[in-house]
Amino acid sequence: MATYVKSEAQDWAWENLRGEWSTLMTPFTLDDEVDDDALRHNIRHVISLGTRGAGCTWGMGEFWSLTREERIRVYDTFADEAAGQWLIGAHVTHTSEKDMLFLADHAESAGFDLLIAAPPYFVTKTEDQVVDFIRRLADSTNLAIMFYNSPQFGIVMSADGLRQLCDIPNVVGVKEASFNRDLTIEAHRLLGNSAIISAPDEWVLFKGRELGFQQQVMFANTSDWRFDRPGDNNYVQFIDRATQGDIDDAMYEQRLAPVKALSDKWWQYTVAKFGGALPASMCKHWGELMGLRHGHVRPPLSDLDDEEKERLKSELEAVRSASLTPA
Repeated sequence: MATYVKSEAQDWAWENLRGEWSTLMTPFTLDDEVDDDALRHNIRHVISLGTRGAGCTWGMGEFWSLTREERIRVYDTFADEAAGQWLIGAHVTHTSEKDMLFLADHAESAGFDLLIAAPPYFVTKTEDQVVDFIRRLADSTNLAIMFYNSPQFGIVMSADGLRQLCDIPNVVGVKEASFNRDLTIEAHRLLGNSAIISAPDEWVLFKGRELGFQQQVMFANTSDWRFDRPGDNNYVQFIDRATQGDIDDAMYEQRLAPVKALSDKWWQYTVAKFGGALPASMCKHWGELMGLRHGHVRPPLSDLDDEEKERLKSELEAVRSASLTPA
């Protein structure tokens, strides 16, 4: 639950957006309803990994497939389970300004700590349109906003466009998921001293050490609950230290690099299979192999087939077994 006023949003972000942040998927029952019990189970599971905070109904949360009522239902379940003891972010992106503002208002009243928003896909073709749209959101809410820069929304903001967004008082930073490493580095160099810039992948931590910038939060990815289990949270431990400037190269190479390589392989395979869409079906099955409850993905995506599921299970078991064996 937000404990700051609007003018304090940036200071709050510097203090609280740290370490590993997760993004949770939206679980569905066999009859395609939002599975509240599974969502609560998953939240408790991710909290037990030591993750600092998490978001719901983000890209991996299949927000594009949810009705407004379902998004509200997920918000309410998320906020109730977090109970003000875990930092939570609501994704409010929508093509309708009225719906975006409705979702933001509900998230704020439900006790969320911050919002994340991306361009209103389909009609947004210029950076000025994006800045104006996000400014309308910022004017309507007291919450901090992280902007989501991703090609999934039809436009990728330049570093200068991101600067204009971060000039809006309660836009506290950017989830820089453009997959353009040069842009990510430019954003860190241009804005990293005045706003939170976060690429959701470990490469940026090593590159920051090389180039002299420091990313303070991994905001946000699925790697915590895909790589870790309760009592075996190497990824969260690594990120917590690395985002403070203490990168444990040996730990990464022995404990994390093999599973990261497997993740990259399956991520790229699934993205290619669905023509560039986020690999939600792969992540849902991977999560179930690690003890979460997810169910199926909604159309137009489809689940991995039985052979793919079995292959992923076998490869994950082999990699985890090898990484747990002392060198």
